[in-house]
Formats: sequence, C-alpha cells, structure tokens
Amino acid sequence: MTTLRDRVVLITGASSGIGEACARRFASEGARVILWARRIERLARLADDIEAQHGSQVHIAAVDVRDRSAVESAAAAALEAGDVPHVLVNNAGLARGFAKVYEGDPIDWDEMIDTNIKGLLWTTRAVLPAMVREGRGHVVNIGSTAGHMTYPSGNVYAATKFAVNALTQGTSLDLLGTPVRVTSIDPGFVETEFSIVRFRGDEGKADTVYRGFKPLTGADVAEAVFWVCSLPPHVNVADLVMMPVAQRNIYVVDRGSG
Repeated sequence: MTTLRDRVVLITGASSGIGEACARRFASEGARVILWARRIERLARLADDIEAQHGSQVHIAAVDVRDRSAVESAAAAALEAGDVPHVLVNNAGLARGFAKVYEGDPIDWDEMIDTNIKGLLWTTRAVLPAMVREGRGHVVNIGSTAGHMTYPSGNVYAATKFAVNALTQGTSLDLLGTPVRVTSIDPGFVETEFSIVRFRGDEGKADTVYRGFKPLTGADVAEAVFWVCSLPPHVNVADLVMMPVAQRNIYVVDRGSG
C-alpha cells in the first residue's frame, strides 16, 4: 500500500458532503490537505476541527471552480508554496432542478455545466502539469451512476456526469507514459446536501429521495477515494461504481429495505 502521510491532497467542493468526508479521511492518515470551496466560513470550521483532531496541516481557499481566474490564482499560490498535489480530488459538483429538457431552466443548465464540467477542467488544467513534471500523482474525479445511465428529468445533470466519465478516460489516455493515475469514483444514492441543493432548500422533497432505504454516506465514498489512492503505484483503478445494497442500478431501488 502507498502511504499518504505528509502527502499533499487538494480537494474541491470540500465544505460539505463527500468533499468534507475526503478531507477528514486523508487527514486522519497524516496527509496535508488543501481545501477549496465557495463557503469559506465552513472551510475554516472544518480546518480547525481537522487540526484539533488530527494535527494535520490544512490550507483553505475560497474558490468557486466556475471562476477560471480564481482557480488559476489559487493553484498558482499552492504551487509557488511548493505544495504540488500528490492527489487531486475533483469533487465540486451539483444538480439543479428536476425537469424535462423542454421545460428546464437554462440558468440551472449553466450552473451544472460550468461547475461539473468546466470547473473540473479548470482545476485539472491548473494542477496537472505540475504533477506530470514531478513524475507522480493521482487525479480522482467524482462522477456518478448518472454518468453511466440517465434517468427521467435528470437529463442535463446526467450529461455532465457522462462528460466527467469521458474526461476521465481522455485524461488517462493523455497521461500514458507517465506514472500519474486517473480514477473516476461513481456513486449512486449518497445522502448529503445534494438533493437539498437540487431542490433549492426544499427539505421535504430532498427527504423523499432517500426514503425507505439506507443510502451511502459521504464517508463511504471517501473510503473508496482513499482506497484507490493508497494502492501500490503500479495499480490504477480506472472506474469504481458504488451503490448502497438496496440499489442495483440507477433505477432499481428496494425502498422497503430500511
């Protein structure tokens, strides 16, 4: 197994959910974490908590991955400080709305495309060249089962996650001949703020998404992210699809199991 103690791990969208869980998991093994998110107050509280609990070094920055200049500036600051990431976790992402294409809100589409696709591209482009120069590293993209099979009214969100799948494959091909690894982690139902964000704070609607079964947690996904990064350097997991036991594909869920 590859030790991650004192390794630099950059995580986007780290203020909650899967990103926060990844920050805690890597820090628990002594990694030095760089956390980006829009909500700097949440990041500050998370950093204090991690430092108190694990004594790990934490750097935070208010970064909206949709803003290419902000991404480039934050990445340049980290690289100039000598913090070339050993692991980049492209986690920032969201769903907005739940409507048929012909009834969808273009503003929602822009937010999903700009965050889930462009944000991943801006971050990867800003960080990956340094990883290649250093001759090591691992890019982990957080995808979704929606990137393998779409569902009614999930059209544009699914399209962005299909794009993440394609970009993961394409980036891996581009890195042939280097030791840099690329992985997509594609979870099914994970109970985080995802559905609250999708339904713009409507907790009643959000609760129905996970009703009747035990979904994955952010910590479950973080464990998978940590595992692929801790494998021996010659091993690359290209794609890992994970779902709760009650879910067998994007459609089929046993809602009487929990």
